[in-house]
Amino acid sequence: MHTHHLKRGSALAVSAAAIAAMITFSTGAGASAATVIDGPVGLGTAATYGVLGASTVTNTGPSVVNGDLGLSPGTSITGFGGAPNGVVNGTVHQTDAAAAQAQRDTTTAYNVAASLSPTQTGLTGLNGLSLSPGVYSGGALALPDNGVLTLAGSADSVWVFQAASTLTIGSASRILITGGASSCNVFWQVGSSATIGTGAAFQGTVLAQQSVTATTGATVQGRLLARVGAVTLDTNTITASADCPVPGMPSESPTITSGTPTDGTVDEPYTYTVTATGTPAPTFTASGLPDGLTIDSTTGVISGTPTTPGTATVTITASNGTTPDDTSVVTITVRAPAPTPTPNPTPTPTPNPTPTPTPNPTPTAPAVVPTDTPSGPTGTTADGGGSGGDQPTGQLAFTGSDPTVPLGIAAALLAAGATLLALLRRRRTLGRI
Repeated sequence: MHTHHLKRGSALAVSAAAIAAMITFSTGAGASAATVIDGPVGLGTAATYGVLGASTVTNTGPSVVNGDLGLSPGTSITGFGGAPNGVVNGTVHQTDAAAAQAQRDTTTAYNVAASLSPTQTGLTGLNGLSLSPGVYSGGALALPDNGVLTLAGSADSVWVFQAASTLTIGSASRILITGGASSCNVFWQVGSSATIGTGAAFQGTVLAQQSVTATTGATVQGRLLARVGAVTLDTNTITASADCPVPGMPSESPTITSGTPTDGTVDEPYTYTVTATGTPAPTFTASGLPDGLTIDSTTGVISGTPTTPGTATVTITASNGTTPDDTSVVTITVRAPAPTPTPNPTPTPTPNPTPTPTPNPTPTAPAVVPTDTPSGPTGTTADGGGSGGDQPTGQLAFTGSDPTVPLGIAAALLAAGATLLALLRRRRTLGRI
C-alpha cells in the first residue's frame, strides 16, 4: 500500500514537471516568434515597386505608376502602354528574375510585419484617431467614407498595422502624416485583401496576402504589393515612397536660408523658392500668401499668378521632425499692372496728288495790224473786191481797238489841212501882186 502511494506520488510529480515544461516551452516559443519593432520593415528589392502582383495586374483608365511595376509568377499585365491607358514611370518586370526576387522579398517583409509584438490590439475602426508610432493589430481594419486617420511622429517614426483579415479604406478618406514623418515608414500587413476607395488619399505600403484593389481616382503615396493574388487599378496615381530616411541617420533641425522674396505683378506668373538646410530634408508651409499663390510643401516653390495688388506678410515654416522648426516672416509685394500707354495713331500719309497735266493752250496767232493801204469806198477792200466786213484773204480777223489807225488818219488830216492853208496863203499873196 505504501509502495502504491509512492508510485502514485512519483507519477504526479512527473506529470507536473511535464506540464510545467510544456508551459515553459509554449511561452518560450511564443516569445521567440514575436519581435519588437526597432525600425522600418525591410522591403529588399521590392522597395522600388509602386505595384507588384502575383496573378495579374489590371488597369482601367489613365493610371500613373511612379516606380517599377512587376508581376510574378503570372503573365498578364493589361491597361498600360501610354495615354489614354496607364503609364509606368519606371521599369516593367513581367515574369522575369527581378519580379520573382521582389516577390520573395515581399514575402519576407510580410512575415516580419506579421511577427511584430503589437503596441495595441483589438483595433477595428480607424476614423478620427491620432496614433503615435507603434504596432497596431486587429481583425478587419476599416476607415469609413470621408474618414481621417492621423499619424503623428518624426522622421524616424514607424507604424505597422496588422489586419488579420481585410483592410478597407473608404471613399474620399484621408491618411495624414504629420511632424516630419514619412509614408516610407508606414506598413499595412493584410491577412487577405485590401480595398482603397474612390478618391481616397492613402499612405503607406500594403503587404497583402491575397489581392489589392484601388478604385476610381484613389491616390497612393507608397506601394501596393500582393503576394498571391492580383492588383487592380482604375485611374489611380501610385507613387513609390522615395528618399526614405535611413534608420539611425543623425538628424539636424531645419534652417531657412532663402532671402527676401521678389515682388510680383498682378496677372503675371510668379515664382520664388524657399530653401532650407536640415537632415532629413525639411518640408514647407506658408500662411498669408497673396491671393493666387501657393507653396509646394516638398520643393518650397511659391508659385502662381497673383490677382490682387498689395503687400502681404507671409509666415514660412520649415520642419523635418527634428525640433525646433524654423520660421521666417517675409513680405511679398504685388504691384498693379503698369498702365498700357495709348498708342499715338500713326498718321496716314496723305498721298501726293498726281498733278493733272495742264493742257497746252491752243496757240493764238498774234493780231495782225492791217497795213495802211489806200482804201476804196467804205466797206470795200483796196482791190475793190468783197463786201464791207470781209477781211483780206489770208489775214486773221482784227479783234479789240488799235489806236494806230485813228492816229494815222488824224495825222493825215492835219497834214492835208496845213498843205491847204499854205496854198491859200500863196494865192492871196499872188493876188495882191
